[in-house]
Amino acid sequence: MAHNTGMIDPAHPSRPLLVFADDWGRHPSSCQHLIGKLLPHREVVWVNTIGTRPPRLDWSTARRVAGKFRQWFGPRPAVPTTAPEQAPALSPRIISPKMWPSFRSAFGRGLNRKLLTRALKSLVESLAQPPDVVTTLPLVADLIGVLPVRRWVYYCVDDFSVWPGYDGATMLTMERDLIPKVDAVVAVSDTLVKHVDELGKPAHLLTHGVDLDHWRSPVSPGLPLEFAGLKPPVILFWGVVDRRMDMAFVKHLSAHLPEGTIVLVGPKEDPDPELLALPRVVYLPPVAFDRLPALAAAAAVLVMPYIDAPVTHAMQPLKLKEYIATGRPAVVRALPATKEWGDCVDLAATPEEFTARVINRLTTGLPGDQNQARVRLNREGWADKAHQLEKWVNGE
Repeated sequence: MAHNTGMIDPAHPSRPLLVFADDWGRHPSSCQHLIGKLLPHREVVWVNTIGTRPPRLDWSTARRVAGKFRQWFGPRPAVPTTAPEQAPALSPRIISPKMWPSFRSAFGRGLNRKLLTRALKSLVESLAQPPDVVTTLPLVADLIGVLPVRRWVYYCVDDFSVWPGYDGATMLTMERDLIPKVDAVVAVSDTLVKHVDELGKPAHLLTHGVDLDHWRSPVSPGLPLEFAGLKPPVILFWGVVDRRMDMAFVKHLSAHLPEGTIVLVGPKEDPDPELLALPRVVYLPPVAFDRLPALAAAAAVLVMPYIDAPVTHAMQPLKLKEYIATGRPAVVRALPATKEWGDCVDLAATPEEFTARVINRLTTGLPGDQNQARVRLNREGWADKAHQLEKWVNGE
C-alpha cells in the first residue's frame, strides 16, 4: 500500500467530501480516524446522523435524545468538536440536520428524505465542486439521485441487521436499497465483503488501522486516577459495553480470578444486568481517547470477551490493533477478525480457555514471540488506510 505524503497537485485540487456517519467527536470510530487523515488536503462536510435504535424508557435513550436536541436547537459551539489526533483547525464542517427518529415506515423515510434534502441541497450546491460522498450508514439510500454529488461510496463497518439494539429489519431493507445504487463499497472484514457480495455488489476490503504514535507515546508513571481504589492487578476492556459481551467468559473469569479487578470502560448500551453485578467487575464511564494509553499501561492484561455470533463475525474490532500497539498482553475471543492476529495475542474459544490464558498472562506478561510478531503493526497505519480509501472514493 502506497504511503500518502499529504501533498496535492494545485492544478488538480481534491473534491469536497460529504460524510454521513455517527456524531463527529462522540467516539473514535474508524471513519473519524480515516477522514481525519484527509482533512489537511480535503474540504470535508460531516453530517451527524441518527441511528435506528428503538427508543426505550431508560437514561441511555434520554441522553441520546437530549444530545440531539442540543445539536438541533442549542447554540452553535465556538470551536468545532475534534476527533482523535485532530486540532480544531483541522476539523470538518459539522452539520446536524433535524431528522425523524425512524425509517421503518414509508412516512418516516419520506419525511427524512425531505428533511435531509432541505438541509443539505443548497449546502452541496454551494461547494466549489460536486462532492464525493462517504456514508457509514444505509439510511441515506433515498438521497441518491436527489443530492447533486459526483460519487457515492458505502463504507460498510458492521452488519447492522444483527447489531444489538438496532432496528435490524429496517437497516437491512435500506442497505438492500442502497448497495445497488452506490458507485463503490468498502467493507472492513471478509465477512462483510461476502455480505455485500450477496446483496449484489463487489466490495473492496479495508481493515482498520492504528495510530502507533498515540499508543506508544510516554505516559505519566503511577496509577491513573481512574483506577484509584481498585484492587490490582487490573484486567481491562474498553469499548461499548453491550450484549456482545459474553457473560459466560466474564463470569468464569470473575469466579476463578485469584485477585484483581475486571474493569470495563466505555458507554453502556443495554448490557446484561448480571454483567455489572458480578464480583470483581467494575464499570467505569467513557474516558477521553487521550486517556486510554495511560489506562492500558497500568493494566496487567487487556481482554476482549465477545460472544461468538453473526454480529461479531462481521465486525473488525477497532480495539484489537490498539491492544496490540500498547505492548500489553491481550487475551481475546477467537473470531474471524482476531484469528489473523493470533501470533500477537492469546485466543480463547471457551470460558475455561479465556480464564486460563488471562491468569497465565498475569504471571508471565507478554511473551517474546508475540512481541516480535507485533512488528506487523508498522504496516497498519491510518494514513496509508486513508490513502487507499481516498483512491476508491476518487474512482481510481
